[in-house]
Amino acid sequence: MPPPDLNLLVTLDVLLAEGNVTRAAARLRLSPSAMSRALARLRQVTGDPLLVRAGRELVPTPRAVELRGQVGQLVQDAAAVLRPAAALDPRGLARCFTLRSSEGFAETFGPRLIAALADEAPGVRLDFMQKPDKDSTPLRDGSVDLETGVVGEDMGPELRAQALFRDRFVGVVRPGHALTEGEVTAARYAAGRHIAVSRRGRDRGRIDDALAALGLQRTVATLVGGFGTALALARATDLIASVPERHTEGLRAGLHAFALPVDTPALTISLLWHPRLDADPAHRWLRGRVRALCADSAVA
Repeated sequence: MPPPDLNLLVTLDVLLAEGNVTRAAARLRLSPSAMSRALARLRQVTGDPLLVRAGRELVPTPRAVELRGQVGQLVQDAAAVLRPAAALDPRGLARCFTLRSSEGFAETFGPRLIAALADEAPGVRLDFMQKPDKDSTPLRDGSVDLETGVVGEDMGPELRAQALFRDRFVGVVRPGHALTEGEVTAARYAAGRHIAVSRRGRDRGRIDDALAALGLQRTVATLVGGFGTALALARATDLIASVPERHTEGLRAGLHAFALPVDTPALTISLLWHPRLDADPAHRWLRGRVRALCADSAVA
């Protein structure tokens, strides 16, 4: 068999990205007829229509959807191989990065990260975007460069992830609250009125399961969507907030924290990014700075 025409991979990648022969042709600086011929060759080689007409647009077949991520990665890897290697000088870097994270991460780690970047790369700007959900679309479409959070089943399968630190839940109450004195037993903890935190509107979670194993049940007085809101309510009321310890360090100033009297699984906070940025020197440098800062904070 003759060797495959690897140029077709680039053509297929652009066609799948654009979903339009004319736009794909313009992007590759080809005529629409040349792009149509290339699509015909791709159909012949793969044995699949790949793109079929739906109104004025072309939609991908299941086979095309299956190939999309694989082809894109192959093209990116090939481009990285052929790109001349150059040492990155952070001081000469002029770029804006967007980090999607919880407000707790931004408040706890943001100041130190911004200070480190200002010292090493004064031309770099770091923007923080709130993370209302675990949708991977912002990483895929490039509107976000990095994200932090707990890796879940709904994370995009192609995304890269690296652990930053381990965290655990602690109970938090206002100064003068009854739980600031004496031993906080599971019974005392459960007897209080609690703030549940869930972006999906669920008022029961791992803490409730741990209490149920002891024959206990807590009373949820209110449900909020974020740990920052939970801490603000705990600061002004007699409600109990249960939040990740390291993630909310900056938000808990002036509040009383205590170890939960029940066993709950530890959390692994990870750094997430899209594989198209794997080999990007500036992005790789930024990932290293975030990892180093979180590691230094753990030692401290």
